[in-house]
Amino acid sequence: MKLIIQIPCYNEAEALPVTLKELPREVPGFSSIEWLVINDGSTDDTVEIAKKCGVDHIVNFAKNQGLAKTFLAGLDSCIRLGADVIVNTDADNQYAAADIPALVAPILAGKSDIVIGIRSIDQIESFSFLKKVLQKLGSAVVRFVSKTTISDAPSGFRAMSREAALRINVFNDYTYTLETIIQAGQKNIAITSVPVGVNGELRPSRLVKNIPSYVKKSIITIVRIFVVYKAFRFFMSVGLFVFSLGLAGGIRYLYYYFTGDSAGHVQSLILSSILLGIGFQTMLTAFLADLLAVNRRLMEDVQYRVKKLEHPGRD
Repeated sequence: MKLIIQIPCYNEAEALPVTLKELPREVPGFSSIEWLVINDGSTDDTVEIAKKCGVDHIVNFAKNQGLAKTFLAGLDSCIRLGADVIVNTDADNQYAAADIPALVAPILAGKSDIVIGIRSIDQIESFSFLKKVLQKLGSAVVRFVSKTTISDAPSGFRAMSREAALRINVFNDYTYTLETIIQAGQKNIAITSVPVGVNGELRPSRLVKNIPSYVKKSIITIVRIFVVYKAFRFFMSVGLFVFSLGLAGGIRYLYYYFTGDSAGHVQSLILSSILLGIGFQTMLTAFLADLLAVNRRLMEDVQYRVKKLEHPGRD
């Protein structure tokens, strides 16, 4: 059994040695442990530091691609290198590497294909009150959409079986954390969580440059989750709401019409007609979006089969 620990990196020359020092070279249940660094266009000495610290594999991007794409590139490389289990952790040593054995245990036991390391958000002093609220809100949305019980969806400390890695895709450019859990729920991939510890902050978060930006991106991410993964429900709900407003306006106009007082309410009739038209078209969009969702699932299945053929593993 081979375990590969992957670390997405962008200008992590200072923090990376601390993180790598904590990573294990032996984990019960595995005969081989390897480290993989995904260099996301770093302009410092990240690559040189990684080599000096004994990293086994390095994936290089000449230009910064963002966290989601580096995460996927890491998974693809781990699959190609024959990993049976993949652990993803952050380069800033946020997560306690000593908890990796606990993280992979459910996979080794055959009880899960994805395991999320759950932090105690309320006890992390470096998180502001607003960030904690947004973290919990995002996790609640993910639980609703994915029908899972993961309480810390933004956690990047996670383990994944080879089979799960073959099935996972990420469409969001901002982060992979929420979307991968939703996909696990929708694709019936066994997913669970274990409590993990966290270390002191080595540097400010790269995802949270400032609170207004974080709020904006979080809201956009949550909306996109509904649009992509609950397209029919999203557009149908919006369409029915707008159509109902138009219908209510039409009924109001008819009331005045039959009572002989419709002359001053022509504007209401025009607005009602517009709302009815928009609502009806939005409901039609719901059906089109549902068809696109079906097509996406078919394409993902084809992609999975191609990956299996290209990288059959060591079974």
